[in-house]
Amino acid sequence: MKKIIIVGGGVSGISAGIYAREAGFNAEIFEKSHTAGGQCMGWNRKKHHIDNCIHWLTGTKKGTSLRKVWEEVGALEPDMEFIYDDKFYTTYVGSENVTLWKDLDRTEKELLELSPEDEIEIRKFITHVKYAECCEMPADKPMDMMGIKDYVKMGKSMANMPKVIKEYGGIDLQDLSDRFKNPVIKALMTDYLPKEYQASSFIVSYATVACGNGDVPAGGSLAMVNRMLRKYQNLGGIIHIGSTVKKVCLEGNKASGIELMDGSIHQADYVLLATDVMEAYEKLLGNEYMDKKWKKSFSDVKKYPLFSGLQMAFSIDKSAYPYRGTIFFDCKPMSVGEKNVNRIFVKSYEYEPDWAPEGKTVLQANILQYDEDYEYWKNLDSETYNMRKNQLAEEVMQRILVKFTDLKGHIELLDSWTPITYERYCNSYHGAYMGFITRKNVKSFRVKGTVKGIKNVYIASQWIQAPGGLPVAVTAGKFAIMRILKNI
Repeated sequence: MKKIIIVGGGVSGISAGIYAREAGFNAEIFEKSHTAGGQCMGWNRKKHHIDNCIHWLTGTKKGTSLRKVWEEVGALEPDMEFIYDDKFYTTYVGSENVTLWKDLDRTEKELLELSPEDEIEIRKFITHVKYAECCEMPADKPMDMMGIKDYVKMGKSMANMPKVIKEYGGIDLQDLSDRFKNPVIKALMTDYLPKEYQASSFIVSYATVACGNGDVPAGGSLAMVNRMLRKYQNLGGIIHIGSTVKKVCLEGNKASGIELMDGSIHQADYVLLATDVMEAYEKLLGNEYMDKKWKKSFSDVKKYPLFSGLQMAFSIDKSAYPYRGTIFFDCKPMSVGEKNVNRIFVKSYEYEPDWAPEGKTVLQANILQYDEDYEYWKNLDSETYNMRKNQLAEEVMQRILVKFTDLKGHIELLDSWTPITYERYCNSYHGAYMGFITRKNVKSFRVKGTVKGIKNVYIASQWIQAPGGLPVAVTAGKFAIMRILKNI
């Protein structure tokens, strides 16, 4: 029985391990942290649980190919319970607000009542969100392994997507915002994703949530990844926690295994790198093996920018916060690194009562961070880093209190984290928790996940294709094993 070593115990790595075991391989995962999951993670502070990852999960709708994958890896169960929510998010500008509801007709009605002068653009927006409900990420096989029948089937199932791409594929979210006159709707269009994102990506995101293919599984991120890990181990897969890999051992154009930081050697027939891509090449393989597309993309931050977050989690009294879900609002400007920030968003987790003591819930805040913000945090010494992080957490809390005055005396900081936190715990390049931003007039990023010049090393990562995230991660693990089987 041939053996596969998988470096990295996140969603990609566990997915690959499950498909490897089901294909008859011996599989061992080596994970540097003391718990599996990578960025699909949660942790506890002061008897509260903080969820790092899932705001909503693509692929929850039954009958879709991605839902099938989530069930195959044990992340979702056939009778899975999902958290009910009737909205995507709410945007405030001053005292005015507007909500993107799951009910698109309700959204259209409220937008038109708010801004009759934007009727043409509002109706166009809603119509194209409805078109985009047909959009599904291919999850049966990678596109380069598809045949004519596969493409015909995909074309039929996504017949309306060309209309979405034609209208919104050539503009970004700032351009989309500029089409509207009302200031609240203008903010609505640039709040959820970085304004540099291709507008069609946002249309698809809203459509995914609206059609029921983007729900929140009960228990959140940690529970989901633990279900995957249990399935992997029940299949006989082995995972080594707290085992940092030093390098891939190469003999000519083949890998013989891996070497750990403790000097031990572990041999394998195949090595699958389910890590951050820069970690894979800079530390484990060597930059000379990096695909030209990755080299070009990582070196051109204007065309292929990345983003992360400066985040805080607070304990609040439920009785003092009658809101729910994700809320964006403007605030007094504050300096974060080299720029001023005047909008933040908060998300409440009242739907998970077990995540906080009775009468309490967790409220998380996020400020988007880019490459230059990462550099700011990276260049701080340890003392200044912690001081500045704590100062900003206090400043954010004060701005939350200005917006939600009833929280005064009913809010407490639980934790805060930055792009450096993601780098430290997950080896994430510049702290990014998604792949490259898909910009207008820039070709969307996609690679196969093979390594040129090495026969038996493969890549399984959210970095395989834009926009990254959990759907790309879980299918990357599946596709990597399919490639190995094809080349045997």
